[in-house]
Amino acid sequence: MPRSHRRLLTHPELDELDLLDVLHALADPTRMTIVRTLRSDVERPCGTFPVDVAPSTLTHHFRVLRDAGVIRQRDDGNRRWTTLRLDDLNARFPGLLDKVLENYERQAART
Repeated sequence: MPRSHRRLLTHPELDELDLLDVLHALADPTRMTIVRTLRSDVERPCGTFPVDVAPSTLTHHFRVLRDAGVIRQRDDGNRRWTTLRLDDLNARFPGLLDKVLENYERQAART
């Protein structure tokens, strides 16, 4: 989509991050795959995540994560890049993301 037709990206400020919004965003397996991927890769173009969903569904998952303050996205030409807001999450909720990821990995290993 040409840059002129893209919506302006908005991101909540650090003091606007809400624990329940973050936990809701992390409660979906597709969104957890995005977060796990970003934990390994510092920044990644949107179309390169290892998820099997339609582009419109992936856009929805990015919006939920962005609105909760879990990720930050930026446009660069015709690509949209995504990063994990790990420093912000740790500043607001120390250790939360690591604990959620640890529990998610442990539960995934059981199945």
